[in-house]
Amino acid sequence: MKKFIERRRYPRIKKRLPLKVSTDEYDISTETHNLSCIGAYCTVDRYIPPMTKLSILLFLPKDKKDYTKISCKGVVVRTEKQSLKKYNIAIFFNEISESQKNKILKYTEKYLPKD
Repeated sequence: MKKFIERRRYPRIKKRLPLKVSTDEYDISTETHNLSCIGAYCTVDRYIPPMTKLSILLFLPKDKKDYTKISCKGVVVRTEKQSLKKYNIAIFFNEISESQKNKILKYTEKYLPKD
């Protein structure tokens, strides 16, 4: 059996985490399907065209009762229709501070497969 080799520079983890995406026109609360320190994949209840700029608020769990809030900007790089009113979107974090990026990276590294 072949072993899967992750080729991404920043590997993604499959994790459902609270996420809020916003534009000047709307706010959508959702959750991630997967996450890396440079992007996220999630489902939303409206069509958001590719290249739409978003404000992102991501909540990384610290413990059972506390979260670290990650605030950044992103852009929709892919939109896929899932059902009548559900769309999967891929978001690239195009404006994220190094400290916020490192917080996500440290979080994701905890869930990566060990060799």
